[in-house]
Amino acid sequence: MDITVLFKLTYGLYVVSTMDGPRPVGCIINTCFQVTSQNPILAISLNKNNFTLEAIRRTRRFGLSILAEDTDPSVIGSFGFRSSREHNKYADFGYDIVEGVPMVNGRFAGRLVLDAINFVDNETHVVVLARLVDTVKGEGTPMTYDYYHRVVKGRAPKNAPTYVPPTAEEPDAGKEAAAPADAGGKRRFRCNRCGYVAEMEGELPDDYLCPVCKAPKAEFTEIGNK
Repeated sequence: MDITVLFKLTYGLYVVSTMDGPRPVGCIINTCFQVTSQNPILAISLNKNNFTLEAIRRTRRFGLSILAEDTDPSVIGSFGFRSSREHNKYADFGYDIVEGVPMVNGRFAGRLVLDAINFVDNETHVVVLARLVDTVKGEGTPMTYDYYHRVVKGRAPKNAPTYVPPTAEEPDAGKEAAAPADAGGKRRFRCNRCGYVAEMEGELPDDYLCPVCKAPKAEFTEIGNK
């Protein structure tokens, strides 16, 4: 079965946020949809390994920030490729409290506040059904998952429901032979942490940081030229 056909399904990108006691936590998800129109109910999908899911089970209330195409891509790196168990994901951005939930600062297409009403087990993931409590208008064009892959050049985190491990035959596996320095064209370096591909005329600068996840130069592998 060719599961790459599933890539044709449309998704957005969202920051799910809630409180773990006095501490704000959150993560990136790509699955959210509206279930009802009257007294709206929405559904999101979270991996069982997400610490944010544990916090939502305790607090019930959570926020959803809809990423825009011009949202700072480092938000994706911070919230999508690190765990709230060990990291303060809000440290570089700050946040405001809206209806009791933390909303990371930045440019977003909109914000939602929801109360969880049911948790549905789906093997590796849990679908959270939640009642809409409040909304905050935003700005910008919502970022689709396709835009994230084509333009931001990121890959799905391992906890995402759309994650597919790269194979040795695929470019995402990072297995391409590095092109010689005098082959001409730009050299390409892939971030081992989030999959972002940087294109350079020469070497990556020593102080280079991944624009998506802030990984240093040491986390990049050369994958060839273009």
